Amino acid sequence: MLFNKTIKTDFDLFVLGGGSAAFAAAIRAAELGARVGVAEEGVIGGTCVNRGCVPSKNLLYAAERYHDYRRNGFAGLPQGKEAANFAEVIAQKDDLVEGLRKAKYWDILEAFPQIKFLPHRAAFVSPNEVSVGDQKLTAEHFIIATGASAARLPVPGMERTPHLTYKEALDLKQLPKSLVVIGGGPIGLELGQVYARFGSKVTILEALPRIAPLEDEDISETLKTYLTEEGIQILTAVKVTRVEPVEGGVRVEALVDGKSTEFFAERLLVATGLRPNTRDLGLDKAGVKHDERGAIVVDDQLRTSAKNIWAAGDVTGQMMLVTVSAMEGGIAAENALANARKRINLMHVPHAIFTSPQVASIGLRERDAGAGGRKVLTAKLPFEHVPKAAAIRDTRGLLKLVVDARNYQVLGAHLVSDEAADLIHIGALAVQHGLTVGDLLRTTFVYPTLAEAFKIAALSFKKDVTKLSCCAT
Repeated sequence: MLFNKTIKTDFDLFVLGGGSAAFAAAIRAAELGARVGVAEEGVIGGTCVNRGCVPSKNLLYAAERYHDYRRNGFAGLPQGKEAANFAEVIAQKDDLVEGLRKAKYWDILEAFPQIKFLPHRAAFVSPNEVSVGDQKLTAEHFIIATGASAARLPVPGMERTPHLTYKEALDLKQLPKSLVVIGGGPIGLELGQVYARFGSKVTILEALPRIAPLEDEDISETLKTYLTEEGIQILTAVKVTRVEPVEGGVRVEALVDGKSTEFFAERLLVATGLRPNTRDLGLDKAGVKHDERGAIVVDDQLRTSAKNIWAAGDVTGQMMLVTVSAMEGGIAAENALANARKRINLMHVPHAIFTSPQVASIGLRERDAGAGGRKVLTAKLPFEHVPKAAAIRDTRGLLKLVVDARNYQVLGAHLVSDEAADLIHIGALAVQHGLTVGDLLRTTFVYPTLAEAFKIAALSFKKDVTKLSCCAT
């Protein structure tokens, strides 16, 4: 055992929640020899397996295949006309989710008998005790990993207007003829494109000046162009003022360029962000502080304001990604049980939006560097200059590198392209290990590949890449 047990308790570590962060914490604690309790009143597996990564990406790729079937860009290939069976697509997604829930969660519990799973909600009654179902349990250490849920939109009429969140939008058995999406972030963009590609008329309303507002400006604007070309109506700087049910669907009132505008659709999807799940956890009884959004306040080692309680994943309100949640869960367990004092550097974590084309990013954006007073140089490479993109008949794409103006160290990489979520790992390695433009130039890339875009972008700092032959350096 790698930690000191000093107090007689029911568990060495008790985890509130049953998703990615919670299970990462429980598994690491079990590996350290701890007796672990895990409490989750909802469906085991959390957002990623049940309502996020797995089902949404399954539907995104199904929609992409259907889109290619109808509108491929190759001469001589037929373009399909048959309508998709949307109910069957959803049913296959459900089978996938059920299978992964069993393999990645229920089977894990069988592999670690020292983890006791309790299918109930847990709430603190003191810093060392939780109420779980009809019993009270004690532990030496706790980790709060209860995740986040769809944020409520405080707009008149919302309470009495039927609407979808990302959860319900993944389970519709019938394709709506039209859909209004409030929110132009990752969830709204991904699900909006899914329904548009299956045949719904989609309108996306974003309150901020651009969609994907956390991305580099060039990437956001490029993505907007591509989605608009597919027929998705995108309006930004929109203030939704009222929603209400009407015959056949919903009506949305909004201010667009200062003018009152109405939108009608069969269904309404509200995708305006996530809110940490901290209500009714008894945080005040445990001495755990949270901010105005409900996010638990933690230090750089994920410890809360209570010395024996840590928090991990979306409940902290930081970077809400399953990769971060899983890393934080394991780190929190090690810090709690073994005083490992581990930290996570969120600047080294890549993220992606799985639209088509995809968006992915790592490190500093140009505006971040400028705001910090750091002098940077940028290279922007349209994918029309990437031979592989021309070969696959899809030259949609833009790669933007942000480098230090003094030594050409790569500080950030941002792209919108086919398979951007895979390509970004080149940028992640560059940022994490302090690579330079010269390091990219000295790397031999397979030809032709989309990954070669990184080398061509690096070349653009010193050459006109429009005047290069294939493979030239």
